[in-house]
Amino acid sequence: MLAKGYHTLQSVIVTITQRLHPTLWRTCRVLANRNRLRIFGCLLQQPDQTVTAVANRLRLPVAVASQYLRALEARSLLVARRKGRYVSYRVSDDERAGAVEALVAALRTVFQREHDPITTVFKLATAFTHPRRVAVVQALAGGARTLQELHDRTDISFPALMRHLAKLEARGLMMRGNGIYVLVPQRAPLPRALATMACE
Repeated sequence: MLAKGYHTLQSVIVTITQRLHPTLWRTCRVLANRNRLRIFGCLLQQPDQTVTAVANRLRLPVAVASQYLRALEARSLLVARRKGRYVSYRVSDDERAGAVEALVAALRTVFQREHDPITTVFKLATAFTHPRRVAVVQALAGGARTLQELHDRTDISFPALMRHLAKLEARGLMMRGNGIYVLVPQRAPLPRALATMACE
């Protein structure tokens, strides 16, 4: 009876955690789009561009560019500024020591240093586009876990859990050995920022 109650409590905690920490997976869903990443890179090179300017430069329909710009702004990755009848966008330059600011700084670094930044960001972002993968990372943040322990802590079915673990492992965020799963310490700015956001 106590075991059943504990299992139910764990399920409630996981559900509440997912509701209270929507920022990462929602932000990563925005980042997991190559055209939105092209827009981000474009605004890093030339800030304060209007929707029309971005659309023309990247050869996108104006309506699509507008939608993508608003999505990036909604996740605090861009800042919109109105000048008369026009709205211009730039990459957020807020220097407060918050999670989103750390993510923007990491994205800047990737776009400045990587040969193919869009592929790099896309691959890492897709690791966190599902709240269940965030829950798995949170469970692993407390230390190495067996598959059974991860199942007990996340209440994710074993087949789904295996899929989520495989995706995290393929992106170098987790490794397994002898039936034990553990997070890989991240030194590069972007995966470190994402892992930090997942564990907050």
